[in-house]
Amino acid sequence: MRADARRNYERILAAAGAAIAQHGVEASLEEIARHAGVGSATLHRHFPSRRALLEAVFRDRVEALCATARDLAAEPDPGAALVTWLHAVAAHAVTNKGLGAALMPGAGDGGPTLGDTCHTMIVNAGGELLTRAHQAHAVRPDVTITQLLKLVGAIALATEFDSDGAAEAERLLTLVIDGVRPHGTGRGRSLDTPSEDQ
Repeated sequence: MRADARRNYERILAAAGAAIAQHGVEASLEEIARHAGVGSATLHRHFPSRRALLEAVFRDRVEALCATARDLAAEPDPGAALVTWLHAVAAHAVTNKGLGAALMPGAGDGGPTLGDTCHTMIVNAGGELLTRAHQAHAVRPDVTITQLLKLVGAIALATEFDSDGAAEAERLLTLVIDGVRPHGTGRGRSLDTPSEDQ
């Protein structure tokens, strides 16, 4: 891709991400093109359909989440690393306003979905953090990454239309994560500060 084409591509992605955060997956493609400083023809050259644009935005954000998980895997406190990443997933889910659901099977043309691939990427990235947290006895042994991601998704859905959705999602996630700590670790502590026995 030529340098100017790459710049246009990145501007469109940035504008689409902002529009989806504000208006959801039905954000106007014309408005996205205008905010990106390109014409509609340029947008459609890079992204022939709304779905193609959504997939690109979603992939970009999922890859960032996976990179965050890789960085956190080097943290000395596995429990705190997992909590930090789950908060990042919650922020991702709240910001995307239905983007993930729009890419799931049955939401589009019935073909293979990037949503499935990205979900697998997130599960694998979070699964590694959870394994470390299990080994450190920072999380109950019966907790699975699928359960944690379902809880995060449910919280994002429940707060999607709140005026302070991101802040409320943070508060609810803090309550939920307290419940997945091993029994007897002192519930009620701030989850941003690892408990002494972790």
